Amino acid sequence: MLHKGNRARTQEPTKANKTSSRSHAVLQVNIKQRDVTRSHTEQVRFAKLYMIDLAGSERAAQTQNTGRRMMEGAHINRSLLALGNCINALSEKGNTKYVNYRDSKLTRILKDSLGGNSRTVMIAHISPASVHFEESRNTLNYADRAKYIKTKIRRNVIDVSYHIAQYQQIIQDLRNQVQLLRDQRDELEIRLTTTNEARFSRLSDSNTTERLRVEEGLKLKENILQTYRKQ
Repeated sequence: MLHKGNRARTQEPTKANKTSSRSHAVLQVNIKQRDVTRSHTEQVRFAKLYMIDLAGSERAAQTQNTGRRMMEGAHINRSLLALGNCINALSEKGNTKYVNYRDSKLTRILKDSLGGNSRTVMIAHISPASVHFEESRNTLNYADRAKYIKTKIRRNVIDVSYHIAQYQQIIQDLRNQVQLLRDQRDELEIRLTTTNEARFSRLSDSNTTERLRVEEGLKLKENILQTYRKQ
């Protein structure tokens, strides 16, 4: 996996380095640990491992880059500066410190590795040659600040049995709510049926009375006509 990532990494020669990396490399590994011999009532431990290969800081006067390569070097230096500012803020004493992780994508990715529940290790790659004295000194000063970062390490543990019991209680509560809604629906249907039957009964009685009145009127009219004809 590491070899595959390195092959995909962009490298271009400069005046200062024939195999200069034009980007940072980040490897993230998620780890979970559980006891397979137990039942569902178990604890699960989980952790993340970050391995970051930072591209080296570049000076335009030494690399003599132009155009696109110069812009790449500027982006690399900007992200390294943002990371250095975060390291400085984390290494300061006091609880009222503010750490700005938003200045760079690199610092946003490394937020948990720097100031979270983690153990941070920085390895500096320097050259023993005297011609690279300034670069080696700056690199050592950069890495030295990381020693003063104080973190509180604790185990990341999930109690699976607790979560299962919690979910079972939630499911039971939802079932009770569904049953309550069903009972309310049945009660409303009964009320609606009773109301419709009462309305239909009143309507039928009204129609019967009206029909009798019409029949009596017709009979009276027929009697009057018969009496008139006899006269």
